[in-house]
Amino acid sequence: MSAPAHNPLPYRGDIDGLRAVAVLAVVLYHFGLPLDGGFVGVDIFFVISGFLIGGILWREYDATGRISLRNFYIRRFRRLAPAFFTMLLVTTALGWVILLPFEFREYGKAVIASTVYLSNVLFFRQAGYFDTASEDKPLLHTWSLAVEEQFYIFLPLLLIVLARWRWGLIGTLVACWAASLIACVLLTPLSHTAAFYLFPFRAWELLSGVLLAIWGQSQGSNWRGHPAFSSVGIVMVSASIWFTPAGPLFPGLLAVPPVLGTLLLLSSGNGDNPVNRMLTMPVMRFFGLISYSLYLWHWPVYTLASALRGDMSLLESLVWMTVSIGLGWTSWRFVEQPVRHARRLTGRAVFGGMALASLAALVVGFALFTRDGLPERFGTQARVHIAASGDFLQDWSRCRIVDSGPLDGLEVCPIGPDGPPRLLVWGDSHVRAMKEGLDVAAHEAEVPAILIWRAGCAPLFGLRKVESAATPAQDTACTRANKQIRQALPALDSLDSVLLIGRWSYYATGEGVGLNAHDRIALFPTDRPTSTGTRQTQLLAKAARTTVEELGHLVDHVHVLRQPPEIPWYNSRFAAREAAHEGLPLAAPATTKASVPAEAIVLRGTLSDSPWLPLVDEGRITFLDTWPYFCADGLCSAVQQGQGQYFDNNHLTNSAAIRIRDVLRPVFAPLQPAVSMNGASDG
Repeated sequence: MSAPAHNPLPYRGDIDGLRAVAVLAVVLYHFGLPLDGGFVGVDIFFVISGFLIGGILWREYDATGRISLRNFYIRRFRRLAPAFFTMLLVTTALGWVILLPFEFREYGKAVIASTVYLSNVLFFRQAGYFDTASEDKPLLHTWSLAVEEQFYIFLPLLLIVLARWRWGLIGTLVACWAASLIACVLLTPLSHTAAFYLFPFRAWELLSGVLLAIWGQSQGSNWRGHPAFSSVGIVMVSASIWFTPAGPLFPGLLAVPPVLGTLLLLSSGNGDNPVNRMLTMPVMRFFGLISYSLYLWHWPVYTLASALRGDMSLLESLVWMTVSIGLGWTSWRFVEQPVRHARRLTGRAVFGGMALASLAALVVGFALFTRDGLPERFGTQARVHIAASGDFLQDWSRCRIVDSGPLDGLEVCPIGPDGPPRLLVWGDSHVRAMKEGLDVAAHEAEVPAILIWRAGCAPLFGLRKVESAATPAQDTACTRANKQIRQALPALDSLDSVLLIGRWSYYATGEGVGLNAHDRIALFPTDRPTSTGTRQTQLLAKAARTTVEELGHLVDHVHVLRQPPEIPWYNSRFAAREAAHEGLPLAAPATTKASVPAEAIVLRGTLSDSPWLPLVDEGRITFLDTWPYFCADGLCSAVQQGQGQYFDNNHLTNSAAIRIRDVLRPVFAPLQPAVSMNGASDG
């Protein structure tokens, strides 16, 4: 995002029009309108920013042979800081009312990171399973501001260091541009998140604008170009906005068309042609002028409205988008403009105000983070679900990716005391949900064990899956990991037992339930390219038998954890929000239910258990029943003894996993019969 250009460069209405295209693409995309690639508006902004800032600095360098950092940063602070800190103040005040403690704590981290221009690094590092969804991060959009601020540090310093070597300076800029582009293209397939968020892999977009500005000023360009440049440029930009797919292929080469299209438009923006006449229309210039403030405000509006209202209809999205535009104009008219044109505002006052505002933001962010998002803001009922919504953070520092041996390349997580593992716990994300209970039980029994888990991946031999919530690469990784585990087990001599944990109902029925009923998973034999026509429950039962029989030849004991009862319409975050927002204007009506009659879930429970019960009867496995811990008198509940037990409708919290660890006694007792597990049932 860039603020309007500084006076040393002549005003160009086409650039405001191009800003309008960029900001409207981003806003429409974020509010759910059908623009597959609306997010490339940020790439357009990067090029514009590089063109304008590069042009300003190069003009100063060309005229004086030096760069005044003081004047440069005064201009940047005057134009960017007031609106930013105003947005931060209002968002924090609304967050106090709307955001849950876990969200508010993470918001505090984002306040700190955005204030010191490192929010792009923060959000890159936060990506992961169970991470807060993007719509729960009101400052997520500041990642692009951080990239630009890092650019505002990099470019002036480079100009100063190489000021006496003009052609060396230009050559260095070209080399940095090429290195950044190549690195972006090469890294995207390996870590598109890093390529998306981090400055070194985005610098080429900003430098593209810088190099165009340098070339134009060196050539004395009037920026009229050929009309074809504008036509081709607007087609490239429009096609990118409409069709660029979000996901693991972006940025990479997919970022080249919007960048190149923007360069073509900038190079011919003063020409008299239909494209430039469209870009300089009053409505386009209006959105261009307020583009910085509109960008600042639209995402907090969307995230906070989503937190308060839940899923939005198209009509409601349009209403909140209109609110964003109103706030953007208000911010531009009454915050940006007065500070920009305040002639009596000295440079010292600008620096002093920036320092005080930054310090205040850092203090607030630090307080929110260290005080766990201030849970005392809400009542007792809300705090039950609030506690559950944050009760999934775990210490995975002992985990490592094995670099040799039969498990080479797999992530293995030791639990219990150090030593050769006696127990393998293998499963899907339900292993993660049970991790704290497993770890406590393993320490109490003094039995070393290892966990191997992969989300949405049934711990069974001979199956492959196609899942709606996973990418094809993740589906393939599941099949490969299970095959490798199958081949590795005979070489793991220290193992005496295996415990299988999974969301068996999901694999048996092929679909989620209640709040995640839209999730789908299809199972197929790994040795068949297509479906055999066999029902999924039969495939699951066959794979369960095959797996147990093979394991039975390798270890002394095979255990299976009965899947805890699903609470279809429960989600701790949703329930916490409903309780926390009760009585607030515009709050969404309650939809979650913290309990369910046992008879309502008996069918899924039966299908979940059916692959294992014959194996229990044959004495091949021990089936560990979790249901008595959550169900009584015909009712299964996500809240037990006043404490939340579920994170969502099927994953347990850490507290629940520790509370029910007594169910694991049959797993650990045979491995260490001399060790008492006194206290294992203490809750």
